[in-house]
Amino acid sequence: MTKRLRILSATAAVLAALALAGCGDDPADERDGGAWADGRSKAPATSEAAPADGPPKTAKPGTTPRESPSTPPFVRPTKETSAPAARKVVDAFKAAGLKVPDPRDRSKDCGPDGTGVGCAQLMVTDAVSVYVFPDEAAATNQTDLWGAKAYRAGAVVLNYLGTRTSAAEQQRYNDVLAKLG
Repeated sequence: MTKRLRILSATAAVLAALALAGCGDDPADERDGGAWADGRSKAPATSEAAPADGPPKTAKPGTTPRESPSTPPFVRPTKETSAPAARKVVDAFKAAGLKVPDPRDRSKDCGPDGTGVGCAQLMVTDAVSVYVFPDEAAATNQTDLWGAKAYRAGAVVLNYLGTRTSAAEQQRYNDVLAKLG
C-alpha cells in the first residue's frame, strides 16, 4: 500500500510540474511585445499611465471638477431673512469694543470644497468665526457637533475652535450676538 502512495504522490508532483510549466511565458508574447490581439499591452497598468481611451482630459482653468457630468453644481444655501449677516455680526462685535483681528469672508468654504458644513455665510477672525446657517435646525446640529467651543443664537453660530479667546471674552461675544438676535 505504501508503494502505491509513493507512486501516486510522484505522479501528482509530475502533473503539477507539467501544469505549472504550461503557465510560463509564451514565446509568442515575446514576439509581439506582450500585447493582446486588440493591441493593448498585457503589462498591468500603473497609476501613472494614461487611460486607454486617449490622453487625460484637463479641466478648464478656474473650474471645479465634478463627480460626473450629470452632477449638478453646488449651490450654497441662503440665510434666513431674519438672521443677521455674518458681516453685520462682526461689525457689531467691533462696535461693542471686542477684538475682531484680521476679518476674512470665507463664505466660499461653506460648500463641499471647504469645510462643507452647509453654512450660508462665514466670516473668520482670529478671535471668533461667525457661521450663518440657512435655518436654526442646521445651526443647532453644527453647534451640537462643536460642543462647548460654540454658541448659537438663532441661525448664527459662533465658533471658538482654534482660537485663544478666553471664556470671559467668549461670553462677551455671545452676549453681543444674543442682543442682535
